Amino acid sequence: MTRKIAVVVFPNFQLLDAAGPLSAFDIAGRFSPGAYEAHVLAPGGGHTPSTAGAGFACEPLSEGPWDTILVSGGDATRAVGEFSEIVAWLQRVAPAARRVTSVCSGAYFLAEAGLLDGRRATTHWSRTDHFARRYPKIRLDADRIFIRDGNVWTSGGITAGIDLTLALIEDDLGPEIARRTAQQLVVHQRRPGGQSQFSALVEMGGASGRFAELMDWMRANLAGALTVERLAERAAMSPRNFARAFTAETGTTPAKAVERLRLEAARTAVESSHAPIDHVAEAVGFGDPERMRRAFLRAFGQPPQALRRAARA
Repeated sequence: MTRKIAVVVFPNFQLLDAAGPLSAFDIAGRFSPGAYEAHVLAPGGGHTPSTAGAGFACEPLSEGPWDTILVSGGDATRAVGEFSEIVAWLQRVAPAARRVTSVCSGAYFLAEAGLLDGRRATTHWSRTDHFARRYPKIRLDADRIFIRDGNVWTSGGITAGIDLTLALIEDDLGPEIARRTAQQLVVHQRRPGGQSQFSALVEMGGASGRFAELMDWMRANLAGALTVERLAERAAMSPRNFARAFTAETGTTPAKAVERLRLEAARTAVESSHAPIDHVAEAVGFGDPERMRRAFLRAFGQPPQALRRAARA
C-alpha cells in the first residue's frame, strides 16, 4: 500500500518544516519500500523559495486523492489571508484525505479552513497568544510537541515536525520502523506528543538574553529551593515584576522553567549513570522520587526506569 503524501509550502516557508518530514518519510520508505510517495505542492507550482533561500521545485495544488496532507509553517503565515488559494484547496480536498497535519504555524492554514474548529491543537509557542485570540473556537494546548485530535494532527515549533512525522510513521508502519527511522535521523525515537515545548529561549535566558546569567545560576543550584522569590532576589527584581518579565522573555513561567531544567538534568543522569533513582531525584531538586516520576510521565510519557532501560538497550 502506497500512501500519497502532499507536503504544502508557499513562498518564504520555513525550510525545516517541510524538509524534516520529507526526510523522515523517505527514510521510512527505505525500511518499508513503497510505503510513501511524497509530493511537494505550492500555489501555482514551480520553484518556491524558503526563508533560508533554498526552496523546492513544486507541483501545483492538485485534488489528489491524498492519504496525508502536511502543511508547513513560516513567517509568511502572519499574513495567512494572502494565501487564500491554500485555504480554499484545504476546504475542498482535506475532507477526502485520511488525515490532515500541520507543522509549526502551518496550523494557521488549517484554522482558516475551519478544520480545527472544536478540536484540540497546538502551534509554535511564540504564536499561541495571537492564535488563541484569532481562533477562539479552537481548544489550543500551547505547550505540546504535537496533538492528535481524530484525523487532524498539529505540531509545535519547527523540529516538532519530525516528532509528528515519526508518530505518523509509527501509526502507519509500527514502532519498529519508526524506531529505525529515528536512528537514521539520529534523534530520539520521538518525544511524546504531550512533552512540553521547552523553548530554546529559556536555555538562552530569553529573547534578549536578559536572564542568561540567572539561568546559569539555576542550572548550578538545582538541588536548592528555586522559588519565585529566590529567583527574583537573584535577578534584583520584585517577585511580581520578575515573574511577568521572565514569562514574557522566555515564553514560560519560572516554575515551569525550573521543572524543565531539573527534568533535563535528571534525564541525563538517569540515562548515562548508574546512580539510584532516589539519589538522582535528590541531586536535581525533586527530592521525592515519586514527584520526579510524575514529572517524567508528564514530560516524556515514561518513568525514569523505562528511560534508563531504553538507553542501556
